[in-house]
Amino acid sequence: MKKLGLVGGTGPESTLLYYRKFVYQANQRSGLLFFPKLTIDSVNVYDVLAMCEQQDYSGLVSYLEQSVTHLVAAGAEVVALTGNTPHIVFDALQARVPVPLVSIITSVSQTICERGLKTVGLIGTGFTMKADFFKQPLREAGISVVIPTDQEITYIADKIHDELEQGIVNPDTRDHFIAIIKRMAEEKGIEAIILGCTELPILFNDVTLPVMALDTVDIHIDALFAALDS
Repeated sequence: MKKLGLVGGTGPESTLLYYRKFVYQANQRSGLLFFPKLTIDSVNVYDVLAMCEQQDYSGLVSYLEQSVTHLVAAGAEVVALTGNTPHIVFDALQARVPVPLVSIITSVSQTICERGLKTVGLIGTGFTMKADFFKQPLREAGISVVIPTDQEITYIADKIHDELEQGIVNPDTRDHFIAIIKRMAEEKGIEAIILGCTELPILFNDVTLPVMALDTVDIHIDALFAALDS
């Protein structure tokens, strides 16, 4: 298996989730007393969000490129970003680094197409919900993407920023998020909801949502194994 490098810290809780899921799945897949080589370079999620807010995308590419450079220097042969929002500059970043990056967006889009879904909901940071970088590949594949109302977007983005990025899981927040997803299913006919922030699986741990949940962490990790074994 090739060595994986993760650009972590976007945020810390999801980085822990990626590490735990990846190493134990590698162990289970091998059937051996084996844990994979892995290097994490942790960046500051609030710097990433601030650059997105300022639309400083060239600065964000440079910031992430520095992290990838550290990972390559540590021997990483395949690299992944552990957050959805940084994928807003994925193509520009890939053009600047010498190793393959495995995209969450591409992985999720392929999974949705394979499952034959036609209408999906998307929740995540404000940038992920409002921008086109996640929605465009799906729309080009003939899939309708539904996002929450403006008021709901503000609520979701604030709770991700103020609670989930700090590792805070609030039951009231969970209930409100579930109510938003239920409304999207009832009013917009979504068949599944994309958990487009890698902290969201923590909020919904052991919870059954009103529609199928598309966990971007799990989908991404499956794609990582495919890339690492190729």
